[in-house]
Amino acid sequence: MRIDLHWRVLVAIVLGGLVGYLGGADVVVFGINTLAIYETLGTLFVSALKMVAVPLVVTSVIASVSRFGSAHALRRVGLRVLLLYVLTTLAAVLVAVTVFGLVKPGLISGTPAGVRMALDAASAELRGKLTSGTRSLADGLLAIVPPNLFEAARNGNLPGLIFFSLLIGYSLTRIESECSRRLSESFVALSETMVRTTALFMQLAPVGVFGLVAHTVAKSGLDALGPLLLFSATVIASLSLYALGLLPLLVRLAARVNPWPLFPAMAPALLTAFSTASSSASLATSIDCVERRVGVSKRVGGLVMSLGPSLNHAGTALYECVAVLFIAQACGVALSIGEEVMAALMALGTSMGIAGIPGSSAVAITAILSSLGLPAEAVGVLLVFDRVLDMCRTAVNVFADACCALIVATREGETT
Repeated sequence: MRIDLHWRVLVAIVLGGLVGYLGGADVVVFGINTLAIYETLGTLFVSALKMVAVPLVVTSVIASVSRFGSAHALRRVGLRVLLLYVLTTLAAVLVAVTVFGLVKPGLISGTPAGVRMALDAASAELRGKLTSGTRSLADGLLAIVPPNLFEAARNGNLPGLIFFSLLIGYSLTRIESECSRRLSESFVALSETMVRTTALFMQLAPVGVFGLVAHTVAKSGLDALGPLLLFSATVIASLSLYALGLLPLLVRLAARVNPWPLFPAMAPALLTAFSTASSSASLATSIDCVERRVGVSKRVGGLVMSLGPSLNHAGTALYECVAVLFIAQACGVALSIGEEVMAALMALGTSMGIAGIPGSSAVAITAILSSLGLPAEAVGVLLVFDRVLDMCRTAVNVFADACCALIVATREGETT
């Protein structure tokens, strides 16, 4: 019987915690310290995520944009949908930054929580690196246009790679030729290939997560759970504020309709998204709810809800932003305004580009951490409560799609 990946990861988390707690940091097997074994397993997994991050982001962004603009008859509606996606995702990121600034989950009694999560060595190293010259907003803007694309890929300059990918995808939509169509199809094929490759690496997630959790618990005991619980509460609070406050307000202002009936109308789709943690798996139910229960036309409803799983991941962007800020704060690194802006923009860009597959958020967070000079191995500790948070943010993604569909349909006069 095949066991789903999230259950295997959950078992790995429990086993890693038990082994690390019972064994401690001084156990030696065949002359090798078990702490080194745990660290090697975790490092291999993180390295695999780093390896696929750049090609996955680049091909996914190009494929998404080029595929979005291929139907010229829908360009006006499509542009409005894309603008809504960007605005709602940006709003989600702003909510994340605001709630994070109020809660400060990376601090325990005013002290960085990195020591509790075995990030103390990385914290000291990063403080030494970043105090010598924190990047300004101007530096962050300059990074968007790298003079050497290959050097940007080697250095993990994610903003520059995303910007270049957006330009390529947009340019493909402006060329009307058979060659352009074939090139677009090639990028779609490359994107799907990288998705499959990432899925293969994610099959190793239980082994990597076991190593990361065992290493963390062996060094710091169970003290790491406190900061992680506060981090999870921050994510859930941000998602709730966004879904129950900001999105209904947007529907009220942009569509000029009562937003609250949208919740019971979308209930079947939201429950499906929450239980499966997959926007794609709930797509059929989402389209049915939007068209039959909300009253959006088939033309608008089908377009918006079908594009949602590929382009509109507002809840995911919110989660990625909180995760990166949490790791930085836990490591005792005070990000400059420019770095916080870049982190927010990278969360927005990666969330709209990467397909909704298990582990895609981990890949995106790894890439953002590396781009900001933060320890990518810290992504392992975030996986402890990732399944629950994934269920929550997926439901928010689907609800954001429904809000966008209602707004577009109302503006186009295509509601029943």
